[in-house]
Amino acid sequence: MKYRHRPKGRHLPIKDRVSIHERSKEVDGKRFGDFEMDLIVDPDQHAILTLVEKSTSMLLMQKLPFGKQSKLLAKVVRKLLLPYKDSLKTITTDNGPEFAAHKDITKYLGVPVYLADPYCSWQKGAIENTNKLIRQYIPKKESFERYTDKRIMSIQKKLNERPREKLNFSTPNESSSNTFYNFALAG
Repeated sequence: MKYRHRPKGRHLPIKDRVSIHERSKEVDGKRFGDFEMDLIVDPDQHAILTLVEKSTSMLLMQKLPFGKQSKLLAKVVRKLLLPYKDSLKTITTDNGPEFAAHKDITKYLGVPVYLADPYCSWQKGAIENTNKLIRQYIPKKESFERYTDKRIMSIQKKLNERPREKLNFSTPNESSSNTFYNFALAG
């Protein structure tokens, strides 16, 4: 007889969540400043935060020494995105409890954080596709303990220097550099 397995933890709804359906239609991957955010997790629940800018596919990654604690994760997001604060428009993520401190991110960076519908990973396709690319370097069942911060940065650099069909075979680094140059001229 087959038994249905229950989820391990109790998943409480995220307080004051802002639905992806409240997000502007302009968030279509054509303007700079719209980010998607996720975690990749190893079998021991160690985590790596991943952020991708939708229009340029620019990747930011950081290993989280404290796992999936939402308040500490919000501080890491702030640190990673602070250099882009003036051009940030939105951040989209999923409903994981690690993103429960979304209001802290909004407060720190002045940008709305939208949460996708449960079990609708396609609503944040840019980060899901990027996480698949990361898994070419960090296999799914492998522990993150042997991955140093330097090695994580090396993976980020390799992916940001990989040409993408979406960018007419430019790299995310080239695409984001051009975008920043155009912002400087316009501003």
